[in-house]
Amino acid sequence: MVLFKNFSFFVVVISLVVGKSKCRHSSVPVVPGLSYSHYQNSCPDLEYIIRDHLWEVFNRDITQAAALLRLHFHDCFVQGCDSSVLLDGSPSSQGEKDAPPNLTLRLEAFRIINDLRAHVHYYCGRVVSCADILTLAARESVYQAGGPFYNVPLGRKDGLSFASRNETLANLPPPVFNTTQLINAFAAKSLNTTDLVALSGAHTIGLAHCNSFTNRLYPTQDPTMDQTFANNLKLVCPTNTTNRTTNLDIRTPNEFDNKYYVNLMNRQGLFTSDQDLHTDSRTRGIVTSFATNQDLFHEKFIDAMVKMGQISVLTGTQGEIRANCSARNTRTNFDLESMVEEDQEQKQLAQY
Repeated sequence: MVLFKNFSFFVVVISLVVGKSKCRHSSVPVVPGLSYSHYQNSCPDLEYIIRDHLWEVFNRDITQAAALLRLHFHDCFVQGCDSSVLLDGSPSSQGEKDAPPNLTLRLEAFRIINDLRAHVHYYCGRVVSCADILTLAARESVYQAGGPFYNVPLGRKDGLSFASRNETLANLPPPVFNTTQLINAFAAKSLNTTDLVALSGAHTIGLAHCNSFTNRLYPTQDPTMDQTFANNLKLVCPTNTTNRTTNLDIRTPNEFDNKYYVNLMNRQGLFTSDQDLHTDSRTRGIVTSFATNQDLFHEKFIDAMVKMGQISVLTGTQGEIRANCSARNTRTNFDLESMVEEDQEQKQLAQY
């Protein structure tokens, strides 16, 4: 792990860079306990610390942006945005990580979050939750992949438990869902149809495993799929393939733009849950509006992300601030001496 050697200088430079970008603000109400200035005094350089490290990560591998964004979705849709998806299970009690929908979450994404946690705790002490770090990492993933820069409210606490396998399965919409099923799943999270279509636009970056869409290829091809697109997918994913991947967006796979919706209009959506958004009359108009107006897509995506990022959050005296994102703290109350010792441990970890 490499820290920026002259961090105060970096803060000045990155402030100028971001200052030139249009920072967008959502009109979505902020839930009690969260605020846009939560770490103003306790960790004023939080966002710059995270941005610095992720610049290094994405310069090596931009595909990690999609992995972090997906990790945030999978966290918030199961038990709320409490970083429960980061918790390791045990042989006797499997965690959310072990549920089938989460088995394809990239291991590197979990490591990145723990690295960010070490950096943040090195500079600020243990005052920032893993849930907030994950939320900011998702925002940075959008921004550094070419999407909009926007503010997110902070102040989440980390959950003390994870959901069961069955709860995880019940809350994460699979790629075979049609629009009716998606609308119902999102409504259960207080997200409307526009939120659904906007958040689906995250598929403008990232990869998909063959077994998540080959139901549209074999044994009979889905008639809503473009023939040339289908033929190319069959070359990547023959019938006996299980571990290959392909880009979610065939046009600009590593850029956070509106080409995902252009794909849908050309019958080149990968999942059933993607293409049916254009097939279904209730969502087709929204797809078309986003395909022809990228600014509108970005505006609605920001609103949907801020709404989703506030699902069932823990704040105040609820939850905890984990010393390790993958494990609960072993104690719930810390005396001053133990907290100083643990902060020293975080500083030592952050040097590697």
